[in-house]
Amino acid sequence: MLSTARVFACNFKPSQSPPLRSKTQMEARTRSPQSTFSRSGSLSPPRESLREENGGGTVITLQEWQGWGTESPLPERVAEIVHELKYLEKDFNAQMSFGGVGGKLQGDFKIQEDKKHRATYQALGDSEKKLQFFSARQIACRLLGSRGYLCQKCWLALEDCMCSKVIPCALWHGIRFWLYMHPKDFLRQNNTGKLLWQVFGVKAATLCLFGIAEHEEIMWNTFALAGKSNVWCLYPNKNAPTKLVQDSFAQESLGGLECPSTTTNREKILNFILIDGTWNNSAAMFRRLKEQAKLAWGEEDLPCISLAMGASAMHKLRPQPSWDRTCTAAAAIGLLSELQLIPEFGSYRLDKQAEAVEDALTVLLEALTARRLRMGRSISRKQRHNTDIC
Repeated sequence: MLSTARVFACNFKPSQSPPLRSKTQMEARTRSPQSTFSRSGSLSPPRESLREENGGGTVITLQEWQGWGTESPLPERVAEIVHELKYLEKDFNAQMSFGGVGGKLQGDFKIQEDKKHRATYQALGDSEKKLQFFSARQIACRLLGSRGYLCQKCWLALEDCMCSKVIPCALWHGIRFWLYMHPKDFLRQNNTGKLLWQVFGVKAATLCLFGIAEHEEIMWNTFALAGKSNVWCLYPNKNAPTKLVQDSFAQESLGGLECPSTTTNREKILNFILIDGTWNNSAAMFRRLKEQAKLAWGEEDLPCISLAMGASAMHKLRPQPSWDRTCTAAAAIGLLSELQLIPEFGSYRLDKQAEAVEDALTVLLEALTARRLRMGRSISRKQRHNTDIC
């Protein structure tokens, strides 16, 4: 979630948007050859995890992991938790089933697994280890619960897949987006950050999961090579100084950025961090970024920029704390559009790249709307705030 410059100047209190929840029975789902889905009349029918033919093992291959939108290796802690779930299934003689928002565990297995993971979490005295365990468990469950149900590229249910309607576009090589995503937003169907790598590719828009050591190490190693002057965070915060895009880049000398599209020199690339999480979760994510900035550069002063933009089309379906706060994809659109207005960036066709993301956002909105209508759900956004009190 991101705020505009006006909201940032206010003394706001982030509030968490409620997740979308199903109130009707799911429709029949497309099945993969190796997967089965249990049916029930509950609000969110559980879906069984995919089993391998060689004895019922539950493993995440590198190919499967990277299919969800990353080039990183499979996080070690995620793999460990997947194996632990497999052994718990055998020990408890209870089959894993998943359902609801984010593929949550359900049934008797959930009760036993909750006891196990809470004991494990409490035994971890180090806060960093606790965060890594929390993040890895969230991701492991979402991976298993989404198998054979969600499309790996667009994160929508297979019957709602929108991939054929998304038109790829090359992002100017002088910019790289980093989607710093909270684990609870990973594989969410209404997540908009995923659109950036759908449109621009995983090299131009890189997923970095909060609390996953391998991902954060990749991101900060890149930032160390790029230098602090080439790293910006799109997360306005009342306790951090921010600048408008015009003020930050109008005087920027771009001579060093004019390099071939095949360049491997990270020092010539502007890195933009987009925090992808609810307002409550994003506050903790921003604090972690500042802590890492202090380790990398000796100070917590992480350069932040604000956008002068309005509401996203996603407000029609996904509530925000106020109308002038926006989704991740819309923030990227705003950044590209504002950079295009600066003469130094005028020749890079950033406006066309912004249009490509906007078109993809429209496709996502239409897909989610069609699903809601098919399931008999409301497509009207509930009014949460009439005004923004500053």
